[in-house]
Amino acid sequence: MPKRKIEKGGWVVVCDGRKAMILENTGDEVFPNLKTKEVREHEDAQTRVQGTDAPGRVHSSAGTARSAVEQTDWHDIAERTFLHGLADRLNSAIRAGETGALLIIAPPRALGVLRKAFSQTVSKKVSGEIEHDYVKLPVSEIEKRVFGKD
Repeated sequence: MPKRKIEKGGWVVVCDGRKAMILENTGDEVFPNLKTKEVREHEDAQTRVQGTDAPGRVHSSAGTARSAVEQTDWHDIAERTFLHGLADRLNSAIRAGETGALLIIAPPRALGVLRKAFSQTVSKKVSGEIEHDYVKLPVSEIEKRVFGKD
């Protein structure tokens, strides 16, 4: 993986559908030093707690055939809601001048949801994207993997 750069004061956002870490570069582009600025998490309740009923049934308009309706994926809805909230937070940060650059690190699915949720302003500030799930790694390991620090 090529070495990435992020300007001083830039944010590295490491997330998946359940957790997000916003890390700020307190170093510079040559010697980045990531510090945790914010951590966001949401509880993901078990499916049996989220869904209250069995999937519905549909009766055919002709004959006596019946089919099951696909069950709602409550985990997917919760993850999308979480990622949209993160996108809103980043939009607010860019508007308020909290940061001028973003490096986004997320699994492909989460990255896709974020891309669609970002405003044009945020999209313009994204200096790079990395399609990996690093959210469970310590900050020092994220620095090594992203910036090639030893």
